[in-house]
Amino acid sequence: MRKKIFIPLILFALVLVAWTRLSTPSIPAFTEASSKEKLLMELVTYFMQRGHFSPKDINNELSEELHTTFLEMLDGQKRYFLKKDAIQFARYKYALDDEFRSLQTDFFDFVYLRYLERRNEVKLFYKELLAQPFDYTVDEQISLDYDKQDFSTTLNSRKERWRKQLKFSTLNIVHGKLEEEEKRAEKDTDYTPKTFEVLEKEARDITLENMDNYFSLMEDVREEDWFASYLNAFVTQFDPHSLYYAPVDKDRFDANMSGKYEGIGARLTKRNQTIKIVDVISGGPIWRGQLLEVGDQIMMVRQEDGAPVDVQSMRLDDAIELIKGPAGTTVYLTVKRVDGTIEEVPIKRDTVELEESYLKSTLIDKGGRSYGLIHLPKFYVDFKDYKERNAAKDMQQEIVRLKKEGVQGLVIDLRNNGGGSLQTVVDMAGFFIDEGPVVQVKSSMEKTKVLKDRDGKTLYEGPLVILVNELSASASEILAAAMQDYERAVVLGSKQTFGKGTVQNVLELNRFISSSTYGELGALKYTTEKFYRITGKSTQLEGVKSDVVAPDQYAYVDIGEKDEDNPLVWDQIAAAPFTSWSGYENFSQTIQSSNKRVKENNLFQLIDKNARWIREQQDKDDFSLNLDQFSSTIDQDEATAEEFKALDDYKNNLSFRSLEYEREKMKRDTILAEKRKRWKKVLSRDLYVEEAVLILEDLKLNFIPSKPLAMQQ
Repeated sequence: MRKKIFIPLILFALVLVAWTRLSTPSIPAFTEASSKEKLLMELVTYFMQRGHFSPKDINNELSEELHTTFLEMLDGQKRYFLKKDAIQFARYKYALDDEFRSLQTDFFDFVYLRYLERRNEVKLFYKELLAQPFDYTVDEQISLDYDKQDFSTTLNSRKERWRKQLKFSTLNIVHGKLEEEEKRAEKDTDYTPKTFEVLEKEARDITLENMDNYFSLMEDVREEDWFASYLNAFVTQFDPHSLYYAPVDKDRFDANMSGKYEGIGARLTKRNQTIKIVDVISGGPIWRGQLLEVGDQIMMVRQEDGAPVDVQSMRLDDAIELIKGPAGTTVYLTVKRVDGTIEEVPIKRDTVELEESYLKSTLIDKGGRSYGLIHLPKFYVDFKDYKERNAAKDMQQEIVRLKKEGVQGLVIDLRNNGGGSLQTVVDMAGFFIDEGPVVQVKSSMEKTKVLKDRDGKTLYEGPLVILVNELSASASEILAAAMQDYERAVVLGSKQTFGKGTVQNVLELNRFISSSTYGELGALKYTTEKFYRITGKSTQLEGVKSDVVAPDQYAYVDIGEKDEDNPLVWDQIAAAPFTSWSGYENFSQTIQSSNKRVKENNLFQLIDKNARWIREQQDKDDFSLNLDQFSSTIDQDEATAEEFKALDDYKNNLSFRSLEYEREKMKRDTILAEKRKRWKKVLSRDLYVEEAVLILEDLKLNFIPSKPLAMQQ
């Protein structure tokens, strides 16, 4: 079933393995197209057909899928377009392949203008629908299974669909407010609860504010943004990880992959036509100088050699572009502070590192022994300069620090790690083996390449556990698979990982155009290779199957590669010669013991039961809009959820402490100290980390490890 798209913007997945040494196909001289849109169509079509690992014919079949995908992007909930619109759009169902070949945008232009027209119609009546109380005694339902619904046939039937949607949103808020009032009255016998009428009005006001903000956001989405969505509807027909990045999205991608950007060190949001600070990034210019705080409103932006620019009615992305700039330059912000005062604040821009993008570690103490845990959120890298900070260099440094602390086992947590740089994972795997192949990479035009660790030395020789789940993807799967194939580590986690076995290359499109007429063109990320385990098996679709399978909340949710649209197929190639690590006395026995513990653990069984219940909840599409029936259903669900409260109350018998260098940093950085405190609190309730430590305790080496680095001379 095609996945529902609720937000009419492309959200770019970061499940990526970038292989920067890949050569691009031979490049012709591109046509000087009559518009930027047509030039982008020409570029994107060329590279998808010439460079993609598994190119598709641009034919009627692809046209039909492109037609469906783009309409879902614009109106997946069928809240704007009418049936007669869909009939008119259907005339293009088998013509889009011809449009892409001839660089025509007739379909896009037609659909986009009709979308604006229909959206403006809805803007005229949603406030009217929220102006009066809803009748919550009527026995009516709403269905959220939009795949089974057709577009409304008339303006009135569309308005009725909106009425139910707005009522459903308000009903959720009303129910929550009624519960809050009831609890408050129980705690305070002198408290007089608000009337239902007052609560219902408050709920409608919240729904109205949410809708106002939604339509304000939609007003900020320009035609070029929708055209980027149209290009993405095209490229995702080839596979789910090929994407077109508009210029602003490419900047975000680079910042996400490197974990840093040049700016002032704040996260911004736009609500009610105002741009406010919602987060101050620890270590950034604002944080260091204590210049601004959360809640401050940015009104004007002035550069070193220009006049102030009013950003209050500006798109958020455009305002951010004005605020960002090269490190060392100064930007002047006119801000309205939380206390109402207005002043101009000079801020010297700098390189801002996003701490949450980088790995972090902790010591785990149990029974007089210490173990290390390294949490790696992604395999980050600066694609412009590999010598800059990257995941492999940080991992190496952290392992050295943990060895100095005398850890007797190591856990690498790759849960929810969507991947990143291929080079970093190859380097990282080499920390745990002397030498040998790590992964095989195959393109459609070249022979298979075997990427190896060649340094002939091992950084860490002790017991090793890799933690994974269904959201561990791409580079995470390479590392887990290599350590599993070498029998170097026990892989603990979900039944299988995400199942992304493809490699993407990122092309800056301006590289191929001599003219600067069209400005920034953005970039194309497209699938160029597949990677394979050293055994020859692909991780595509199948992922990495854990040695020790521990139930988790994602167990029955459709979130893997196999649940995506247009995934590439699973296949197998020849194995690369390698020799198992053979450093454990009891590798198989340890896995058997752990599986037995998990199977007999009541809490793990409760997690499995909870996961099944979560799937049942997600499969519900029909909801009552009668308050009594709605509340009854919610009460039943809350009663069922009480059964799983033991999972929230659980606390393991491990203690966690930061390494010495981080303890020194936290003395100066209270924000970092609070983040680490919260993380350790989460770890103290983590059943999987506890099982990982039990595995480390069981694993026995058949050799004496080298002395810790701190003791080596």
